[in-house]
Amino acid sequence: MSLTFSARIDGRRIRCKIGTDRPLAAPTFCFSLMAAPAVVSGGTLVRRVAGYAEVALPDLEPGQPHEVVLEHANPDYAPRNRAWLPLGAYLRVGRDCLPLPPGNDLGLRTAEAPPAPPLAPDRLPLVPQPTEWHPSGGSLEFAALAPVRGLEAVDALAARLGLAPLFAPGGVALTVEKDATLGPEGYRLSLGPTGLSVAVGGPAGLHHAGVTLLTLRETCGGRLPCGTITDRPRFGWRGQHLDCARHFFGVEFILRLLDLMALLKLNRFHWHFADDEAFRLEVETQPLLWQRTAFRGEGELVPGVFGGGIRAGGSYSRADVARVLARAKALRIEVLPEIEVPAHSHAMVKAVPGLRDPGDNGGEVSIQGYLDNIVNPAMSATWDLLLPLAREVAGMFPMGLLHLGADEAPPGAWGGSPAVAALKAREGLERADDVQGWMLAKLAAALGRDGIRVAAWEEAAKGSQGGIGNGALLFSWKGQGPGVEAARRGHDVVMCPAQNAYFDLAHTDDPDDWGAAWAGFVPLERTVAWDPVPKGAEDIAPRVAGVQACFWGEFTTRDHEAEGMIAPRILGVATKGWEPAGRTDGASLRAQAGAYAPLFDRIGWQRHRGA
Repeated sequence: MSLTFSARIDGRRIRCKIGTDRPLAAPTFCFSLMAAPAVVSGGTLVRRVAGYAEVALPDLEPGQPHEVVLEHANPDYAPRNRAWLPLGAYLRVGRDCLPLPPGNDLGLRTAEAPPAPPLAPDRLPLVPQPTEWHPSGGSLEFAALAPVRGLEAVDALAARLGLAPLFAPGGVALTVEKDATLGPEGYRLSLGPTGLSVAVGGPAGLHHAGVTLLTLRETCGGRLPCGTITDRPRFGWRGQHLDCARHFFGVEFILRLLDLMALLKLNRFHWHFADDEAFRLEVETQPLLWQRTAFRGEGELVPGVFGGGIRAGGSYSRADVARVLARAKALRIEVLPEIEVPAHSHAMVKAVPGLRDPGDNGGEVSIQGYLDNIVNPAMSATWDLLLPLAREVAGMFPMGLLHLGADEAPPGAWGGSPAVAALKAREGLERADDVQGWMLAKLAAALGRDGIRVAAWEEAAKGSQGGIGNGALLFSWKGQGPGVEAARRGHDVVMCPAQNAYFDLAHTDDPDDWGAAWAGFVPLERTVAWDPVPKGAEDIAPRVAGVQACFWGEFTTRDHEAEGMIAPRILGVATKGWEPAGRTDGASLRAQAGAYAPLFDRIGWQRHRGA
């Protein structure tokens, strides 16, 4: 059987055409959009779960393409580019599921951008730029180092990236000495015409110096400029987040991402493996949680939302976690796990009984269109699940920090729950924010007694009782304002404003581009057009732990599709996390990206070419 499928944007509407070479009786068109769809013509909506929909079609005849016209049910949503067209589309005919070919030509295909400008003479082809660079003239021919204890992980990194070894017999000798004044991640690298020497504040500093040498060898063509690099990071937290709940990224992709992070001196990997669509970590305290939600699609608890199609997904075993942790440790990267409560818990609610109040007659709807994506803190089953689960997950990761989520509770959450009404009366709570704050504070306090610090998204600071408290690390994502406010209330914060650091947002407004647009578009230049310590808020500087980029997987159906969304924009977050304020502007970063383009190609990492 041969099926055809195409989709195109027509103003606010999406026009789909389905063709077949055989008669199909009463098929059902199954697909997902970014948010809840509505049917304008061509069929009848029979089921909808968030952005997933099933549309009953008339009989299809060979050679007579049938048109289905869709739009988003929420009038605030209008398709902006190809990523907003149906994903994971298939036809259900009786008991058979027939995949439709992609109707939106998946992946980045934007035309090549104009050539990048040349680097300024005072800049090295290195991201991030060093704190200080004092050239002395001349150059050093450099192909490899004589083996150096402490740089084995950088040599192994080179091999995995497909680059020439960092170590080789007869390589250039590197003398190493300690200088505690440089700080634990700092180093001072001297490059002379006949040799190399480095002073380091600690093992991490030596590692970063090795990464610098490896990178300059590649970007300078084996001829290193002579001079002295003195370098240390501005922030201790330099992170990259990956959403593995909406799309299941294989362990090999995660390991490749860690390698790329290390090449740019990023040191925190935020592993988001739980959300409305799945809980992917294989835990022992509640095995049904991952066993029943790891896959979504036909016949599963969660249908094919966000491009899940007929069936998609997977889970991470303890052996998988061990592989990720081992690679991260070798690369001086720490791993932050996230469990995501009380909202974004649709999969959890479906998998585990008792997490909702059976008497709840409320009609809250999440921003993604779920009707039941928040657990109820007044139910004993919620605590029977969350406390052991949080302890087990935190115990699997040596960082001693657990991200609880806490973002995007739906408006009117728990408004129809008699159990929460009684909780409010008992605890002196009024609004949903108060209930969430009470719940998070209780969970954070329990974990704190076990020596586990908690983290959460910015909404966790809300609530009449002060929100989550307990020394929580908060992530400011809607912008920097919530982070400034949280810092002034005593929280440490990580700045990850979507307008600058969300790599699932499209690079441009070109309808032929790819990605979300709710916070605007993020061209490369915008990734550095901000300061983690905003002007006028210099008082919060001691509370800014660092910066982080986020990649959300709603539009990703295959691992490699994320590469061109992340690169070259990951250069921007590396710059903001390491360099002194104001060192690199958009034009300079564009030049740096040009210098890195051959390196991205050499290591086999796809990059966006048109932004």
